[in-house]
Amino acid sequence: MFAKAFRVKSNTAIKGSDRRKLRADVAAVFPTLGTDQVSELVPGKEELNIVKLYAHRGDAVTVYVSGGNPILFELEKNLYPTVYTLWSYPDLLPTFTTWPLVLEKLVGGADLMLPGLVVPPAGLPQVQKGDLCAVALVGNRAPVAVGVAAMSTAEMLASGLKGRGFCVLHSYQDHLWRSGDKSSPPSIAPLALDPPDLSEGKGCVKADTALQGDMRQLTLEEEEEEEEEEVQRRCEEKSPSAAMEDPGPGGLHADPTDSKTLQEQMDELLQRCFLQALKCCVRKADLPLLTSTLLGSHMFSCCPEGRQLDIKKSSYRKLSKFLQHMQQEQIIQVQELSRGVESIVAVDWKHPRITSFVIPEPSPTSQTIQEGSRGQPYHPPDIKPLYCVPASMTLLFQESGHKKGSVLEGSEVRTVVINYAKKNDLVDADNKNLVKLDPILCDCVLEKDEQHAVMKLPWDSLLSSQGRTTAHKVSFHLAACWA
Repeated sequence: MFAKAFRVKSNTAIKGSDRRKLRADVAAVFPTLGTDQVSELVPGKEELNIVKLYAHRGDAVTVYVSGGNPILFELEKNLYPTVYTLWSYPDLLPTFTTWPLVLEKLVGGADLMLPGLVVPPAGLPQVQKGDLCAVALVGNRAPVAVGVAAMSTAEMLASGLKGRGFCVLHSYQDHLWRSGDKSSPPSIAPLALDPPDLSEGKGCVKADTALQGDMRQLTLEEEEEEEEEEVQRRCEEKSPSAAMEDPGPGGLHADPTDSKTLQEQMDELLQRCFLQALKCCVRKADLPLLTSTLLGSHMFSCCPEGRQLDIKKSSYRKLSKFLQHMQQEQIIQVQELSRGVESIVAVDWKHPRITSFVIPEPSPTSQTIQEGSRGQPYHPPDIKPLYCVPASMTLLFQESGHKKGSVLEGSEVRTVVINYAKKNDLVDADNKNLVKLDPILCDCVLEKDEQHAVMKLPWDSLLSSQGRTTAHKVSFHLAACWA
């Protein structure tokens, strides 16, 4: 509902009578809240505002804002908590669990499908169709979405966990969340689970526990380890020549005269690839950069010919621990921009370790490989999104000389839309951030049932609605980092 920008109709301070009514409504809708908790959620004297707005599809929504954060919203006389409220009261609603990768889809406005659910050992919460529910991610009980059950728990199990499970109304990182202080979900540990009931002599656990699996024991460390293994596996597949020439553990040439252990040699190789990647491959415009991208797209490609980078054979064991060490040396700054996903947000390219690093000359063997017909160190292609003009938008783009199927870059699409709005005097005279929708724009950006309800749109909503038919331009690199 709040995947796109909404339009605010009014913002007023709540009256005393409305405050008392809201408190009574909260107590009725959420009976698990005690009197003190209701008074805490709807304070008696602190500032509380009523914001009336229209969602991008035209739905009229009333939002209650306290302390700068939306705490509740009302749609069709039904009251719903926001994620800000659920972070303070995580057990307010029946909570279902999904995987972190699903969050991106929920933020984009998708509903939660049953195959995305994680079934805990205790089973799914018992709900009926239409019940209000919360959605959390594996490893953290802090809810990240609010929705309505599309079927009962019994129906979910009977369907084999297939089909639409929940109609999502609001999620972390959507525009309603952005209207608050934009804080991240707190870390709330999963509820402690009783150990499986092992029957002495039987050697097995209860059938339902064995079927559902102890998914709550999946930790972020395990996910990170699997991700690093996947990155390394893919890079090995893309560089079979290096694997064939690998004479020993980790792809290191064991030198009898070298007093360093294999682990120390791998540490040196890891730091060399890291520094070379920062000096040769990573640019300021690439930041923030996923740590997995740094490893898979840059560090592996900087590994010398005939050697294989294997973090597990280093003293660090994990990429995150190595990057923490580099952060302590103030070479980089790492942040967790979303749950369980770390990115490099800053690099000190003037750091002595980077400035003093000498890029190794490629060996004669690798030079021969580059000049010959054999494979080169892998560089991922650059993928650039493009936009194709669909038939429904031909009238909008034809004034700029574009036909159906014309391929445009994002900046070109924006220019066409902006010029069209200005040329046809569609910019709202009272609010320059709004654009009046003429019949052509209505056909381009609105569904049929919206065309009589929505008369204006903010610029960002209008521009994000154009060019829905996408294509991609793929550019391949044929040179190594030092080339």
